[in-house]
Amino acid sequence: MPDRRSKSKLYTRGGDSGTTGLFGGRRVQKDHLRVTAYGTIDELNAALGLAISFIRQRKVIDQLHAIQNELFNIGAELASDQPVRRGKRQAGVIEIDESKTAWLEELIDTYDGKVPPLTTFVLPSGSSAASAMHLARTVCRRAERTIVTLAQRESVNPAILAYVNRLCDLLFVLARYLNKTAGRKELQWHKDA
Repeated sequence: MPDRRSKSKLYTRGGDSGTTGLFGGRRVQKDHLRVTAYGTIDELNAALGLAISFIRQRKVIDQLHAIQNELFNIGAELASDQPVRRGKRQAGVIEIDESKTAWLEELIDTYDGKVPPLTTFVLPSGSSAASAMHLARTVCRRAERTIVTLAQRESVNPAILAYVNRLCDLLFVLARYLNKTAGRKELQWHKDA
């Protein structure tokens, strides 16, 4: 029988009044823009998890797992009420830097080289993996919009904005790549359909 004394409870009751604590100790309302920003990053992470469940290519899965880990870092940084200083560690926070965005750009170039050139908009559809990736892409764009709004009001690491913007592009090209590898034709947008 498991020892229940060593396991912490999942609930603290600290948020029952509609507030939550940021890294650094400040309490804010749960609908605070900072909470919405890191909450949307969490939603994006879950959407990627769903997409991964449909993917069979080990390399793509491994790359997306690395991105999921980075999204946890971004969420932690957004959950901090104090800017992270370069080179200084803050409990629970790992600062994202430009090298992470550069890696996404390498992936974009690689996968874009494996799909035909775009001649028109494509509809978000196709295989289960590609459709789930398109859904994750739209959550990523919403996260980006929320972070942009937050950055207009509070301090946000600019590398986060660049990373999330580039991630949207990667998720789009991955959706195209997943349709191609599944033998699914992309549905093109027709203005007069």
